[in-house]
Amino acid sequence: LGTPRNPGDRLVDMHVAPLPEQPDYVVVMLQERTIADKMDRQLTHRGAARSVIALAAMLAHEIKNPLSGIRGAAQLLEQSANDDDRTLTRLICDEADRIVKLVDRMEVFGDERPVEREPINIHVVLEHVKRLAQSGFARNIKFVEDYDPSLPPVLANRDQLVQVFLNLIKNAAEAIGDGGEIALTTAFRPGVRLSLPGSKTRVSLPLEFCVRDNGPGVPEELMPHLFDPFVTTKPSGSGLGLALVSKIVGDHGGIIECESQPRRTVFRILMPKYTANAGAVPDGASRQTGDH
Repeated sequence: LGTPRNPGDRLVDMHVAPLPEQPDYVVVMLQERTIADKMDRQLTHRGAARSVIALAAMLAHEIKNPLSGIRGAAQLLEQSANDDDRTLTRLICDEADRIVKLVDRMEVFGDERPVEREPINIHVVLEHVKRLAQSGFARNIKFVEDYDPSLPPVLANRDQLVQVFLNLIKNAAEAIGDGGEIALTTAFRPGVRLSLPGSKTRVSLPLEFCVRDNGPGVPEELMPHLFDPFVTTKPSGSGLGLALVSKIVGDHGGIIECESQPRRTVFRILMPKYTANAGAVPDGASRQTGDH
C-alpha cells in the first residue's frame, strides 16, 4: 500500500468483516504489517528474558557461595598485607561485591512469586518517576508531558511500573545528556490486538505509554537484540535493565517496542486496560465463562 502522504510501499494486513447491524456494510481494517512483526519480535524478547531465569537460579547458588569464601580470604590477607598488597586485596573484595550485585539483579528474573496487582493510574506513576528523575540523574533535562486524562486504569503492580519507567527514563537521560528533552505520553489506541501463539485468544492492548527522547538514537545493529539480556551500549552497563523491563511488561500482559532514529527514540509500551468486572489478565490469558 502506498499513499501520497506516506511515500513508499508498506506491507499491510487487510481484515474484512460483515457488520451485523447493517447487512449491506462491511468493516475493512488495514493494519501495517510492521506492527505484527514487532509483536512477533516482542514474544521472542519475552522468551529471551525468561531464558535467563534458569541461569539466574544457578548463578545465585553456585557463584554466591564461593564468592563469599574468596572475599573472606581476601579480608584475612588484608590484615597482614603491606600497603601495595592491601590495594590488591581491596580490589578482590570490590570485584567480588560487584559480581554479587550482578547476581542479585539477575535473581529478579527467577522470582516467580505472585505479584500483588491493583488498578493503577499510570499518570500518578509517571509523575512520581519524573520527580525522582528530576531530583537526581535528570535534573538538567527538560520534561514534556502529553497525557490523555480520560485513560482507564491498568491492572498492575505499582512498584514494578515505577521500575520500568525509571529504567526507560534513566536510559534516555544518559543517552541525551544535559540540556536534552524527554517526552512522556499516554494515549488510548483501540484496534491493537495481540494473537497468542498456540491459541485463538486475541488480547486487546489499547493503553499506550511512551518515553521519547531527542538523543543520538540506538545503533541500528543493536535494535534486533535491544531487549536481550547482556546487550548494552554503556561501557559499565550490565545489559539487564531493558531485559527486566521486557519481562515486567510481558508479565503484565503487554508488549514493549522501540523505534529509533537520530533525535527521536521512542520506547512504546502497549498494555491491556483494567475493567471492574473482568480485570486484566497477565501474559495475555483470557478469563473464560460458561461450560468448559
